[in-house]
Amino acid sequence: MPPKAQKAKGKQKPQEDQRELSLQAVVLADTFRTHFTPFTLEKPRCLLPLANTPLIEYTLDFLAHAGVQDLFICCGSHPEQVEDYISSSKWKRPTSPFKTLVLLKSDATSVGDAMRDLDNRGLITGDFLLVSGDLVTNISVEPALARHRARREKDKNAIMTMILRQAGVGHRRRATRCKPVFVINPTVDRCLHYEEINCSNDTGRYVSLDPDLLSEHAEIEVREDLIDCYVDICTPDVLGLWSDNFDYQSVRTSFLFGVLKDFELNGKTIHTHIVADRYAARARSLRAYDAVSREIVRRWAYPICPDSNLIPGQDYEYTTDRTYRESGIVLGRTSKVGPGCVLGRNTVIGESSTISNSILGRNSQIGAKACIEDSYLWGNVKVGDGSTIKKAIVAEGVVVGKGCTIEPGALLSYNVRLTDNTVVPSCTKISRAPSKDGVANRRTDSALVGEGGEGYEYSPDSDENSEASDSSGLVYRNPRASKSASSVSTLESEDLDLEPSEDRSRRASAISDTSDESAPNKDFHVEATASILDGLQKEHLPENISLELGALRMTLNASQHDVRRAVAAALVKRISNLESSGTGAREAVTAVLTKYSSLIDRIIFDKETNGKPDQVDFLLLVQKELVSKERGNSLLLSVAKEVYDLELIEEDGILQWWADTRSSEGSMGSVRGLVQQFVTFLEEAEEDEESDEDGSGDED
Repeated sequence: MPPKAQKAKGKQKPQEDQRELSLQAVVLADTFRTHFTPFTLEKPRCLLPLANTPLIEYTLDFLAHAGVQDLFICCGSHPEQVEDYISSSKWKRPTSPFKTLVLLKSDATSVGDAMRDLDNRGLITGDFLLVSGDLVTNISVEPALARHRARREKDKNAIMTMILRQAGVGHRRRATRCKPVFVINPTVDRCLHYEEINCSNDTGRYVSLDPDLLSEHAEIEVREDLIDCYVDICTPDVLGLWSDNFDYQSVRTSFLFGVLKDFELNGKTIHTHIVADRYAARARSLRAYDAVSREIVRRWAYPICPDSNLIPGQDYEYTTDRTYRESGIVLGRTSKVGPGCVLGRNTVIGESSTISNSILGRNSQIGAKACIEDSYLWGNVKVGDGSTIKKAIVAEGVVVGKGCTIEPGALLSYNVRLTDNTVVPSCTKISRAPSKDGVANRRTDSALVGEGGEGYEYSPDSDENSEASDSSGLVYRNPRASKSASSVSTLESEDLDLEPSEDRSRRASAISDTSDESAPNKDFHVEATASILDGLQKEHLPENISLELGALRMTLNASQHDVRRAVAAALVKRISNLESSGTGAREAVTAVLTKYSSLIDRIIFDKETNGKPDQVDFLLLVQKELVSKERGNSLLLSVAKEVYDLELIEEDGILQWWADTRSSEGSMGSVRGLVQQFVTFLEEAEEDEESDEDGSGDED
């Protein structure tokens, strides 16, 4: 008998080990921020629709693919709505991949409070993933989890691993104002220091490091090229540190910064796992919401896209005209739906109406001769004849009368009603919900919504004002501050958890001077040039570079001249880099232009015309880039010969460029001297050809 008991006891140990290896996850359904007001006055942030699918669905789908078995959702505002949604979702069905799904309700007012409440409940028994309810990613967790557990076996003080996404120079999802910087020991992937610096002033160019870090570690990396979407693999010790430090309120600026700073006291280490591909983003602000929506629609996050149909009952199909449509849609015979649109079930669009780059939820009714551009209608919205909506969010149940105009940046919350011919000014927020001050029924502002309309202008309270800034709305109030609508980086507000960006001084060294006739679209030039250069350096396929460039052009409404300028700047920079590394000028030009000839070919549209304005424009732009180069003369000659040999620029294109006075004025003329011989050769060849034609004509 005793041996049997001993044997039975031996069988239990693997089961205990298996329980410890099972993966748990904690979802912060509320980030306790106010960037989505007034919508979040009536609905929890995690249930707001992103491409007609609730935000939390993307997060839960990621966790299901990550192999999570026990899931805990920390609710914030409107917990009853979250509970009702989850209870009726596929995640609570017997076929759910989650063995346990628990909703946690508390009075937390910050992430720190939620973490301390979680620790007090004693639910976490092993490693767990900590994510936000606005996460959209298809990153694979398995490699990071394996390294985390292997590291943990050797060192019990390794309490957390942050999964970070590497982004190249000018990546479309980068912050421009507040930049997180990670100081890492690459030999052990340990994070030594974390800091967020403000790039809007001179102090944002520097990071403050403890001198001891330099003496204690043989090698360190200062990384500002990492996208941080707050995907953390944690041990239960993490919760203990939250409970021991009541001043910790946020994940990065409080917890991460504090633990790293107090390493000598607590001995705990935090590590990084950096991935170089896959999609990772958070819809943490209105402009981030806009950006992520567009990237999903453009299939940049594939397989995360509307036709994945994450929710039972969805039946989106991706059509040949690059739109997503559910069943039951009725389109007027003369209506136009452009690429990049998502149309929910039973949407009706009237005659002569135009829908472009917009997402319409189910049961939307659009009248005749209406125009909807770059906007989001969340379902059950009625838009009257002749109304215009541009760059706005219109929540469920809103009624827009006939002849109304909703200007860019406007937010219309649930069940707002506008009467005919109403004009909603840019960046105006209209709501019918009780405000935070406890006023249950705010008086309707007839001057704003029209006589007989319903709604009042929502203004943030003092607490919200501390977070709200010019960069926290759907569009910038100051047009000069506006950035790419397709970039999470430029859509972010001054959050505590913004993604990193390149230091402006560093980025300036990677691109050319932007002071030319396209200066009004400098933002496009900066982003496009850096993005192309990143692709060239990493040897991405030219088709992929062109795809991203085209999307950026459409988003920022850039001209073809702007596109050629960015391509020219990036190509010249890449050629110069190769030359400075020891490659000959001719060899560098041939290597770059041969491989990426299609990149140039796609921006030249005048090969069937007598005039060659596109070809002349491209050569002028290349010439201007080479003015400041030490060997600009020889490089320009090599470029001219190569684009001619590759049949990218025609003979007439080169001759018309040479004859253009702009190519010889001022400093431009200083780099074209060596090209004279090549131009003379082309002119003589043309004359010989004409002579041959004349001679053959005489014989006839």
